[in-house]
Amino acid sequence: MQHRRVAWTFAAVTFVVLLGVSSAFIVDWRWGLGALVLSVAAFLVSIYQLQNLVADTESYINDLAYQIQRGQQEALLEMPIGLVMLDEHGIIKWINPYMAKYFLMRLVVGQPLAEVDEALAQLVTAHANEEAPVVVTWQKRQFEFRYQARYHTLYLLDVTDYEQINQRYLNERLFIGNIYLDNYIELTQGMSDPDVSNLHNYVTSELSKWASAHELLLKVIDDDNYLLLGHQHALAQLEAEKFQVLDVIRENTSKLNSPVTLSVGIADGQADLIKLADMAQRNLDLALGRGGDQVVVKAQDQPARFYGGKTNPMEKRTRVRARMIAQALQELMVGADQVFVVGHAKPDMDSMGACLGIRRISEMNSQKCYVVFDQERVHTDIARLLTQVQDYQSIAEHMITPAQALELATPQSLLVLVDHSKVSMSMAPQLYQCLKNRTVIIDHHRRGEEFPENPLLVYIEPYASSTCELIAEMFEYQPQESKALNKLEATVMLTGIQIDTKSFTRNAGTRTFDAASYLRSAGADSELIEAFMKENRTDFMERNHLISNVSYVDDKIALCVGEDDRNYDPVTVAQAADMLLGVEGIVASFVIARRSNEVVGVSARSQGEFNVQLIMEKMGGGGHLNNAAVQLTDVSVTQVAAQLKSIIQPAQPDSVPKE
Repeated sequence: MQHRRVAWTFAAVTFVVLLGVSSAFIVDWRWGLGALVLSVAAFLVSIYQLQNLVADTESYINDLAYQIQRGQQEALLEMPIGLVMLDEHGIIKWINPYMAKYFLMRLVVGQPLAEVDEALAQLVTAHANEEAPVVVTWQKRQFEFRYQARYHTLYLLDVTDYEQINQRYLNERLFIGNIYLDNYIELTQGMSDPDVSNLHNYVTSELSKWASAHELLLKVIDDDNYLLLGHQHALAQLEAEKFQVLDVIRENTSKLNSPVTLSVGIADGQADLIKLADMAQRNLDLALGRGGDQVVVKAQDQPARFYGGKTNPMEKRTRVRARMIAQALQELMVGADQVFVVGHAKPDMDSMGACLGIRRISEMNSQKCYVVFDQERVHTDIARLLTQVQDYQSIAEHMITPAQALELATPQSLLVLVDHSKVSMSMAPQLYQCLKNRTVIIDHHRRGEEFPENPLLVYIEPYASSTCELIAEMFEYQPQESKALNKLEATVMLTGIQIDTKSFTRNAGTRTFDAASYLRSAGADSELIEAFMKENRTDFMERNHLISNVSYVDDKIALCVGEDDRNYDPVTVAQAADMLLGVEGIVASFVIARRSNEVVGVSARSQGEFNVQLIMEKMGGGGHLNNAAVQLTDVSVTQVAAQLKSIIQPAQPDSVPKE
């Protein structure tokens, strides 16, 4: 009756019964008496049943509470989860029997956890603030560990078997690799059939032994192409060994005067085999775009990992390829309503010469072309060029700013990126976003991980001396009746080649001299080239000031560090790095200087014996084997110098390729 709803229900029933008995007395006293007797009997029976119901309910609740309490106690004692309760001072208050076996059934209650098991105490300290369980290793097993700091209680669930299954799954995931012999076709062109067969058999045999030793499947696809399949654990071993098979094959074939280099693209971390194969091919393209003789390993949505790249890329371009690129570019230009050509930010002579060359090729094909150029913060040589451009009205009126280019661009326009392939380095990145599906790339730098997704045409030749050299070769395949290069265009392009080759002393092949000869015959002015290459007094003094701070690592690596409160022009820094290579005994040079208040830059150069590209990539940059750089933000010059030194010294033995 103390329950409110039961009391109201009983009151309502009583009221109805009394009303019925009263009505029966009114009709007939005998009916009333009978109804009263029945009502009293029913009341007594109801009271009796309610008492029995209450008693049964109390008994059930008591039994249930006992069972729950007993179940909780048994769960604490028998559940397969380790449970340790501590006090606020780290003293063990209680452990469950499951946990006792990990303490070898010793009496540990009342003792500090740090004295009982130091490793477990360290886990508590390390993960005291973790909100979710973490997997840890303790006593040679793996546990899902959680510590509730509020209650000073830690839980340990043994997940060793599950982790082993998970690790097995990770280790047995497939990877796909494409192996390509970079220069096989060029090497075998002048060889006899027996020599070609011996060379191919040696390379295949060496790769087969390497694959067998690492439990890989190797399949010959073509004379210069192989398919590679393997598990993730084998790939981890290959990366730990840094793909030594590249060095073995290159060195052994070099002894036979037929040095073969390999490029490998490997893709992992993907369950879809079709996507995995496509990714492997893209990684191989990236390796070839960076000059070959290297391995690119990349999983989906993960940064690429590079191995090898210890040799200069071998020249394997043919005039057939140059003609095909020229014809393809001509067709794209003719099919566009207008062409925009863009160099990299803070342009140099190679970038500007390439822009002017593309503009002339477009004009030779009766197509309008604009050079997109931002005149702010240009170097002195580009400032002199702009002065000369004013005398050539046809060029000057086609030089526009990035903002003007955005206004003129249409979906049918064509964008040509020259002397760079990274959008982040572009003079007009917003223009690229507008025309990213209508883009052509012409460059002589190694292809990096950052690369436009769907370019219409890609012409990247990392062994070429300059972009101007690549573009100069295209003029041979343009309509002959059209107007050829003028004096300024030829001069700027030849200046770009001369600066990038250090006056034809570096990276200058036979094709470089052919291109220079053509530009000279087109009217390139040597006196104007010399005027473009002159530097002002401030740059001259700053460069000499940087060089005066030189120090040496092992007497063969020059290191210059600028002041942290002084900004240097990037060209000045690069020139200082180049000049240091002229010192006897120096195989590599690094110049560190602040570019702006937020950015510190490093320019790295070498003679080819030391791979500066690998050093710069470890710091987040890139480049060539003998010409690389990196830019870092929110760091001091001193911090960058310390980081560089820590990378250089352990890297020296691996960075110098064997003869």
